[in-house]
Amino acid sequence: MSEANLVHIIDDDEAVRDSLSFLLRSADFDVIAYQSATHFLETLARDTNGCVITDVRMPDMSGLELLRRMRGSSCALPVVVMTGHGDIQLAVEAMKAGAIDFLEKPFDDERILAAVRSALATRQAESERIGRRNEIEERLESLSQRERQVLDGLVAGLPNKTIAHDLGISPRTVEVYRANVMSKMQAGSLSELVRMVLLIQSS
Repeated sequence: MSEANLVHIIDDDEAVRDSLSFLLRSADFDVIAYQSATHFLETLARDTNGCVITDVRMPDMSGLELLRRMRGSSCALPVVVMTGHGDIQLAVEAMKAGAIDFLEKPFDDERILAAVRSALATRQAESERIGRRNEIEERLESLSQRERQVLDGLVAGLPNKTIAHDLGISPRTVEVYRANVMSKMQAGSLSELVRMVLLIQSS
């Protein structure tokens, strides 16, 4: 089973679960179906991959409450909610709570497949961003205190002379530290270095 291609279906209606499972498997997606949001949360791990399709109205826990529980546990799985006629307001609330899309019943097969592909692409992009961020954090930890100070000056847009003056060292020494920073951070240019730091700061 490919976790990058995994769809978690949550619906108390067995017929809906079976129908969606068949459609998605026929399109080469891996599927795990759950009869309730509670059942899904009991099996949820922090490193779970894929995406979620959940009904918005369920007896034990609504799709909206599920979203809130997932966000509260720092679960970043993208969620698509399913809504029946008259539940559009609930679907909009779900979007505000973090769902990335909603599907109205009765479903159009291509609409479902498009929503799942979009959700999985979102998850993949987020996984890559997290991996990239972790790499950058490791590189930052390899910097000495002085190298970090020079980095902060560079990211603030300060010229070497100003950084040298602020740190009480010569501009030539700043150049040496700057070269070390670029090497340790594996940055090919100053703009790339700045983007790395901004990625960390935005997380």
